[in-house]
Amino acid sequence: MHGTVVQINTSFGGVPKYPIPECTVTPLGVEGDHHAHPQLHGGPRQAVLIVASEAIEELKAKGYPVFFGALGENFTTRGLDRRLLRIGTQLRTGEALFEITRVRVPCSALDVYGPAIKQEIYDKQIKAGDPQSVRWGMSGFYCAVLVPGRVRFNDIIGVVATLA
Repeated sequence: MHGTVVQINTSFGGVPKYPIPECTVTPLGVEGDHHAHPQLHGGPRQAVLIVASEAIEELKAKGYPVFFGALGENFTTRGLDRRLLRIGTQLRTGEALFEITRVRVPCSALDVYGPAIKQEIYDKQIKAGDPQSVRWGMSGFYCAVLVPGRVRFNDIIGVVATLA
């Protein structure tokens, strides 16, 4: 399974994040990206956040004022089926290699897009680790950076290994 990086995003903290054409990814995330609450976000197990563009488009169709970067993701992708991604899956894009470490738990920063958005993208099934939830992956996936490197807009992103 593979897709494309349709947007790379950074911010000085919080949401939204704004597009940049390319970046260097380190074990602690995208160079130049900052977190409003570093005690909750970031670190080596949550170095980058990946969100599927299809999830953002679903939310937009339901009336939420979202756009690529709005959910705080570093990488907006197209073509990776979020419902098939699992914890432990390794993804390569550009020179970098990521490993999905957890499903993102949405925080109150997303309330700016409407108080119900968190329920649209996360539920009890996901909290229990059940990928059968219809919302699986809508909130995005945190990843560790196994191999640092450059990533550019329009790079292919693909599954290279799925660990059970």
